[in-house]
Amino acid sequence: HGHRDMEIISYVLSGNLAHQDSMGNVKGIPPGDVQRMSAGSGVRHSEFNHAKGEQTHFLQIWIEPNVTDIDPGYEQKTVPESVKRGQLALVAAPAADVAEHTVQIHADARMYAGLFNGAESANLALNPERKAYVFLVRGTLQVNGQMLHAGDAAMLQGESALALTGGQDAEVLVFDLAP
Repeated sequence: HGHRDMEIISYVLSGNLAHQDSMGNVKGIPPGDVQRMSAGSGVRHSEFNHAKGEQTHFLQIWIEPNVTDIDPGYEQKTVPESVKRGQLALVAAPAADVAEHTVQIHADARMYAGLFNGAESANLALNPERKAYVFLVRGTLQVNGQMLHAGDAAMLQGESALALTGGQDAEVLVFDLAP
C-alpha cells in the first residue's frame, strides 16, 4: 500500500517484521531495532511476519512531518537493551538530536524507549509548552506517581518533568510532541 508525507516508525516487540518498499529496501526488523520510513513524495511498502512459526508483535507510529514532498527515505538502527535499561534512550528525533542509536525523523518530535524493573528509574525534563505522551508497552510503571499497566497511556500537558519509577518488567515509549 502507498503513503505520502508521513514519518512512520516501526518498533518490534517480539518476532521479526519483514519490510519491503518501492525504494528497494528489503529488511528484517528484529526486536531492539527501530525503523523509520519517510513517505515524503510517495512510497509503496508492505510488511509481514518474518519469523516463521512465531507471532510478530510490533508498534507502528505515524507522525506528521514538518516538511512535505521530500524524497522518500528509510533508516534502521539497533538499540541494544543496555542502552534502554533503567533509562530513556532517544530512538527517533530531528537531525540536530540524532545520536548513535537514533533514527532521524522530519518532525518536531522525539521518541524515547526505556526498560525499567525494581529500583530503576528515570527523569526527563519537559518543556511545559509542549506535550508528552507515555505509552506503556508491557509491565507496570509509575508515571509522575500514577500507576500504568501494559497498554495504558498518559498525556502530559503543562508539566516540566517526567518521573518514571516503580517498574515491574516495564517497557515504555515516551514522545515529546509539539503542541
